[in-house]
Amino acid sequence: MAVDATAATGAGSTSATGRSRLTESFDTFLNLLTAQIKNQDPLSPMDSTQFTQQLVQMTGVEQQLLTNDLLEKLVGNTGSGIQTAVSLIGRQVNATSADAKLAAGKAEWNYKLAAEATELTVEVLDAKGNVVQVVKPTDKGAGDHTFSWNGKDRTGAQLPNGGTYTLRVTAKDSAGAAVVATPFVDGLVTGVEQVDGKTLITINGVKIPWERVTSIRQAEAAPPPASADATPEEDTALAA
Repeated sequence: MAVDATAATGAGSTSATGRSRLTESFDTFLNLLTAQIKNQDPLSPMDSTQFTQQLVQMTGVEQQLLTNDLLEKLVGNTGSGIQTAVSLIGRQVNATSADAKLAAGKAEWNYKLAAEATELTVEVLDAKGNVVQVVKPTDKGAGDHTFSWNGKDRTGAQLPNGGTYTLRVTAKDSAGAAVVATPFVDGLVTGVEQVDGKTLITINGVKIPWERVTSIRQAEAAPPPASADATPEEDTALAA
């Protein structure tokens, strides 16, 4: 991994140097071109084909540098983030995130209060940042809490499934000081992908940067299905 990191660093330095030289060359080229246009012979104007070709070459070099930047990001992610994230598939994880997807008329969040609060307000925001629901929970103690939402807005209208909503928690103590509230998700990792050079994992239908994972554990094994031919007494004995 150290070798990969060194190579990526070296590639980054090379791209940065190349971009700096390209900028200087392009500025020089424009200055020379401007001077030529100003001082050209009106009876024998300069051939526009040459400087057009030079512009095309400059553009090609710039595009190559941008491609190098993208490749550097991919190399960095492939060497660390994507490999680590893939190993999370099928694992139960906690990750800091305030997002949840509304499915089957329900969305659920978890949040942690750093201390006991005397004032506590929970707001649900849509993708545009609009507050669609406001609740004042009665459980204000320090520690982990779960908030379940039935998908209805403040007018009582049921919102459509499939949307991603954000939880905003505002808490204050008896002195009026803010209490830190950290939202998080707890669920099974079902997918990994890269978007714009970032590695994202899917938890409960929501895509979250993999570096936000705070804990990992084995997925809980599902109980074996009861035999269709078994009697209630046999089922009880199997469960025991």
